[in-house]
Amino acid sequence: MKAIRPIAFGAVLAIVFLVYTTARLGSHTANFITREPVEITEAASPQSYDSEEQNNIQVYKRALPSVVNITSRTLAFDFFYGAVPQEGAGSGFVIDKDGHILTNYHVIENAQRLEVTLYNKKRYRAQVVGADPSHDLAVIQIKAPELQPAVLGDSHGLQVGQKVYAIGNPFGLAGTMTRGIVSSIRQVSEPSGATIDEAIQTDAAINPGNSGGPMLNSRGEVVGINTMILSPSGSSAGIGFAIPINSAKAAINDLVQYGRVRRPALGIVPLPIGPELAQELGLPDDYGVLIQRVVPGGAADQAGLHGGTERAYLGNTPIMTGGDLIVAIDGEPIEDLQDYAHAMNNHKAGDIIKVTVWSGKKKSEVKVTLQEASNSSRS
Repeated sequence: MKAIRPIAFGAVLAIVFLVYTTARLGSHTANFITREPVEITEAASPQSYDSEEQNNIQVYKRALPSVVNITSRTLAFDFFYGAVPQEGAGSGFVIDKDGHILTNYHVIENAQRLEVTLYNKKRYRAQVVGADPSHDLAVIQIKAPELQPAVLGDSHGLQVGQKVYAIGNPFGLAGTMTRGIVSSIRQVSEPSGATIDEAIQTDAAINPGNSGGPMLNSRGEVVGINTMILSPSGSSAGIGFAIPINSAKAAINDLVQYGRVRRPALGIVPLPIGPELAQELGLPDDYGVLIQRVVPGGAADQAGLHGGTERAYLGNTPIMTGGDLIVAIDGEPIEDLQDYAHAMNNHKAGDIIKVTVWSGKKKSEVKVTLQEASNSSRS
């Protein structure tokens, strides 16, 4: 009997503990179930945007209907000479209601089939109208109703620090916009060898697929064509480049009408002049481009410009001196061959330009009608 008492006492304690803990758990559960709903703080409606955000949104909405996704299909050959289809992607933008689209040449290079997807997801077959590989430009065309052309701005007055936007289809993500500033304006060379005069450098993120898409100013006007990035990894590293839209505008009509760009030529053999050489040759100005020779029958020859008449040597290189010294074209100073090339790139064959020259000690302005450059020369 005595042995049973401890067992009974322990059982009673266990029952009391079980009843107590169950009651406590039940009270907590009851409290949890009957707790009041969580109160959250919601934003006031409608949502408001600051002035910068409003401008970003307006630029995007204005430009997006003009931006297209371009898919190119080509055939490559494997080790066994079997045909292997390959697909590439890029961007472009509509420039008129006839369906002409401006893009980069490398986006459509060697394409055997082109397809354009508009912002509304509608797809159209496209054909190449014209191409300019040396300046990485191309125009393609689609047949589609109610197209909204982009507004082409002016890239001549761009300033470092100015806000710019890039819209395109990086990595196949349609209608993506990034924002940055103009970081620099300088000449660069593309991997293909094409030279971009006054290329627009930006820190706006530009990635594969952005090529051919528009670079926009804060008014939503196209000021450049996104074309390349400088990155060892192949993705944006804060250094992207765009072709200035003014260079493209000078080429668009030729690309549409002739399928190629009729590059202008002044018809001269130029020699860049600096202060030392100017002093040595007794020239009336410290900078400019000296005409060594005019091409017979060329634009300069027909306008009455003159080449050199005396042979001299620049080191071991023979030169002709005594010709006219070009110091400005259309009022813009010409101090070296880069300035001269820039002036030519902003014109097309048939344009009339004003050339400011020194003929001996006499300074004058001469009107010159540019001719089409031959394949061997663009001077």
